[in-house]
Amino acid sequence: MRASLIQIAVHDGESVVSRRSRVAELVREQSGSDLVVLPELWPVGAFAYELFETEAEPLDGPTREVMAQAARDAGVWLHAGSIVERAGDGSLYNTALVLSPEGELAATYRKIHRFGFDQGEAVLMAAGDSLTTVELPEQTLGLATCYDLRFPELFRGLVDNGATAFVVPAGWPARRRAHWTLLNRARAVEDQAYVLACCSAGTHAGVEQAGHSLVVDPWGEVLAEAGPGEEVLTVDLDPKKVPETREAFPALKDRMLGVRRGAPRSS
Repeated sequence: MRASLIQIAVHDGESVVSRRSRVAELVREQSGSDLVVLPELWPVGAFAYELFETEAEPLDGPTREVMAQAARDAGVWLHAGSIVERAGDGSLYNTALVLSPEGELAATYRKIHRFGFDQGEAVLMAAGDSLTTVELPEQTLGLATCYDLRFPELFRGLVDNGATAFVVPAGWPARRRAHWTLLNRARAVEDQAYVLACCSAGTHAGVEQAGHSLVVDPWGEVLAEAGPGEEVLTVDLDPKKVPETREAFPALKDRMLGVRRGAPRSS
């Protein structure tokens, strides 16, 4: 499976409408790929909190419409990053969209772990409550978003649901870029799965983005890594690599589930 990660540079001076049009063209240029991945909240910027309310849209809103046409034109599966979704009850969610090569909505994932420590996204958005996997012809994708990376139990749940590759769109800040690389490699190693981690570049509301999108194999080797600016990474994923890794080093079989925490021992 050939995957292309589009590391979009988001800048405050570009309108949402202009960015949608520009990104759609970038998606169309990846017509030789099987899967295309975009970053988290790229239409508005992950830290542009003041735009969340005004630019929120339903699942069938303008971003889905434009991206669905781009997926059809390119003939690709498209993980369209995430949008600020306005649900029927008025709540806002950080919601990822996966579109088929026919432009149909194949899956959605509402981000479970919201970043902000009682401010920003953590108070402006509601939390999702469901794990999501998507069956592609050669891989089963497990969906996670940005801050989810810090919660390994989510990824183990995706493995239990059949995931062989994790897709992680993000708006990760540059000041914690070392954590970005470390956590993506850790999730690949501990779950013996591919990780396709697509971060944005540029600056969101004064917050410099990490860039450095990367693709990691099930042994934790970085197959490709972007720089700090707008860039496209294209990598071929071997469909046999995950089952071969899990058979050669069957660590997942040794998981101890349901172990209870005991009382501290006295000396």
